[in-house]
Amino acid sequence: MKSVGIIGVGTYLPEQVVTNHDLEKLVNTDDEWIRTRTGIEERRIASNEMDTSDMAIIAAKKALINASLDVSDIDLIIVATATADSVFPSVACMVQEALEAHHIPAMDLSAACTGFVYALVTGKQFIETNTYKNVLIIGSEKFSKIIDWTDRNTCVLFGDGAGAVVLSEVSQGKGILAFELGAEGTGGKHLFVDKQTNYVAMNGREVFKFAARQVPESCLNAIKKAGLETTDIDYFVPHQANTRIIDAARERLGLAKEKVSATIKEHGNTSAASIPLALFTEIENGKINENDIIVMVGFGGGLTWGSVVLRWGK
Repeated sequence: MKSVGIIGVGTYLPEQVVTNHDLEKLVNTDDEWIRTRTGIEERRIASNEMDTSDMAIIAAKKALINASLDVSDIDLIIVATATADSVFPSVACMVQEALEAHHIPAMDLSAACTGFVYALVTGKQFIETNTYKNVLIIGSEKFSKIIDWTDRNTCVLFGDGAGAVVLSEVSQGKGILAFELGAEGTGGKHLFVDKQTNYVAMNGREVFKFAARQVPESCLNAIKKAGLETTDIDYFVPHQANTRIIDAARERLGLAKEKVSATIKEHGNTSAASIPLALFTEIENGKINENDIIVMVGFGGGLTWGSVVLRWGK
């Protein structure tokens, strides 16, 4: 089996910043209430002219540059999103058109906030089995278009953005070492898009209970599959949904705060874009280095979850 890892990363965040103080003017909420319950202080919101595919295209181009690859080197495009521009064509096909990556397969994958992890694991299989050489994985979301801006329980949580990575063969011992994917459809009723309003609806209490339980358990399972211990973890990149969930997972894994990514303060919950955005931020901050053991975990609507353990480097 080939070792498969990330060889390039690219991101995009919209220019418009919406702070908690801005939201105070829209709904009955305040900055302290939002910060203490979520850890969010601001989020980026895409303009009316920019959709999910536009952000995905920008992030994809940056990832290709970062990987030192041409478009012609890419064999497959997978886009993780819950906020596609339309039912079809897929966002992946729109990215393919924009990149002029003619004829290669392109598909969307829907697993809500866990989408990036699902897409990463899916792409890995194609490279391991010698089907493809380089796979472009993108998480892109415009949640602002499915948010009820009069609902203070949901409008304070989400932001827009995109993150992309290039998967390819890496040196033996590096790349993705183990993973776990899971779903529990009976919990779908706790986080969904309402058919009547087309807005996100959420039972926050139940989602919190699910995440606080499932996130550390999934990470521990993946770490065990990799033949490692929690003490081997150099950096933890969880889905950025809620500071209290992240802290609960950190404590269960026995990790110091400085080993945990916390970009939710500036980004909010960007769903499938969350993990690649956080990953890129921490690389830029010098927190992730060659040979580091990284654990990434996603959780969200479905209900779904997924964890990946990898050794960073090419």
